[in-house]
Amino acid sequence: MNATEKFHLPVDGILKMFHSLPGHHQSRIMHTTHQTLTPVLQHPKVSNITKTGMGIIKTVKGCWTQQDGRVGSSRSSSSGNRQVSTDRLPKRSVDRLELGLTKPRNCHRIVVLGAPKVGKTNILQRFLGKEFQEQYEPTIEDFHRKLFRIRGEAYQIDLLDAAGEKDFPAKRRLSILTGDIFLLVFSLDDRDSLNEACELLREIKAAKAKLLKSKRPAKVSAVICGNKSDLDAQRVVRRSEVGMVLGEDLPYFEISAKNGTGLESVFRALASLGGLPDETSPSRHQIISIPTYQSLCVRQRGRRGSRTPELGAPCAAVDPLARRPSFSSDLRLVLGSSTKHNKPEKCQIQ
Repeated sequence: MNATEKFHLPVDGILKMFHSLPGHHQSRIMHTTHQTLTPVLQHPKVSNITKTGMGIIKTVKGCWTQQDGRVGSSRSSSSGNRQVSTDRLPKRSVDRLELGLTKPRNCHRIVVLGAPKVGKTNILQRFLGKEFQEQYEPTIEDFHRKLFRIRGEAYQIDLLDAAGEKDFPAKRRLSILTGDIFLLVFSLDDRDSLNEACELLREIKAAKAKLLKSKRPAKVSAVICGNKSDLDAQRVVRRSEVGMVLGEDLPYFEISAKNGTGLESVFRALASLGGLPDETSPSRHQIISIPTYQSLCVRQRGRRGSRTPELGAPCAAVDPLARRPSFSSDLRLVLGSSTKHNKPEKCQIQ
């Protein structure tokens, strides 16, 4: 079989295989997934999975194993060397959607894609309210969670930088399928990075169309960023060229993650695509700690039934313990979204 040829794997076979792998269930499954999983459909036994299917499972698990080893000593490069006091922090990540404290429509996952060295990490750092980092270090994978409190409503935005998944097609395809909004980044001083952004856009449309069983490329919620506008002397990509390559139907912004030019417009566009308030932009809210955020939530729960409105400026907290959900959790999320349209017999992960 050709290495690039697409194939199908039984859904329940994938899940059973991952649950049987040593250490996978305890280390990767979120605390809300301890309940027994009911297979969506009846499929052949796990032993009938092809050798290619077994290889893809081992590849994905191997990637996560390497990632976990690095995370154990420190967060990936874009997380910095921050010191976090565990005395004041919760024991696990705060997923307000899973706890039933945030409405599903207020929870979104933004997937960031682009060529290496185009500035994806620094754009994320800016959204998290942090400073630009001059030194470049390759990002394997980075996952962040930012929790908002705006006009009495709770919001949750998960940010996935899938930069290192190019060599793991199955994992990157799953990242695309679980994304609600996409941020495609290229560098204005690198034409090859623009071409890669174009390929990524086609991949996103094809993956979403396959999920919905549509014969036409799916319409996606995406924002295009041309970064490094501050390097005008090294610029090789012009605005007119971007329209010809990527089309005119998606919001496009020329920005500088270094000096902040254009970033506010990008964040507002992302909020608009997700139906989120403008106050999710970093300049429109105050950053607070997780313990302070939790205390606000506790006070709000105590006010249920009261006619007194919640007062206070919009605020947000970055969850320092957030980790990307497991392969099994993401796969169930994909299956749940696909059954709203068509009930697939098999899940293609390529």
